[in-house]
Amino acid sequence: MNEQLLIMLAIMEGTGMLAPFIFILFHVLRQFLFIPVVLLCMAGGILFGSFLGTVYSMAGLLLLSSLFYFCIRKMPRTHAKLMKIKYKWFGRYTKMTVGQIAVLRLIPFFHYHLLNLCLLERRPDFRGFIKGSFATNLPLAFFYTVFGEFITHFTPTIAVVIIGSLLLLFYILREKIAIIAWEDFFKQSNQGKNPC
Repeated sequence: MNEQLLIMLAIMEGTGMLAPFIFILFHVLRQFLFIPVVLLCMAGGILFGSFLGTVYSMAGLLLLSSLFYFCIRKMPRTHAKLMKIKYKWFGRYTKMTVGQIAVLRLIPFFHYHLLNLCLLERRPDFRGFIKGSFATNLPLAFFYTVFGEFITHFTPTIAVVIIGSLLLLFYILREKIAIIAWEDFFKQSNQGKNPC
């Protein structure tokens, strides 16, 4: 487990009634300490049990998503970097569904804020974004809080099967159409022709 996470667990065990608030705040701070969200959700299950761990993880993830919603517009360079990663991984015209984002959140190595950006493209208003954030974070918080102990005991073969199944589910839940602007379509067509 991550050293920062172990330190956090030790601190929270001694804080008593403040532990849930510190845990929720730690969800916001974890990205600066490079702690994966999956490990933090597992720690919530260890500290608070399945139900309360899921509730506190959801509160922290929704707070983090709200901060992302208000801050990303004020950070154009970060927004541009995330868009560049999105274009590289998913293509320029791909708009992911909420179901796809929920599935990708379950795969530990996907960038959390990249998926927030994909959700923001799908639901640009705050209320829709928070509803979508709730829907996509709930499986993540529940799955890793409740089953965190068992996941660490999986063999590599079972882990590959689970990730393969999630990727298949991601493909099945995709949006079946893509809308391309006239200018972009013809600009790409003209770039492909060789001038004689």
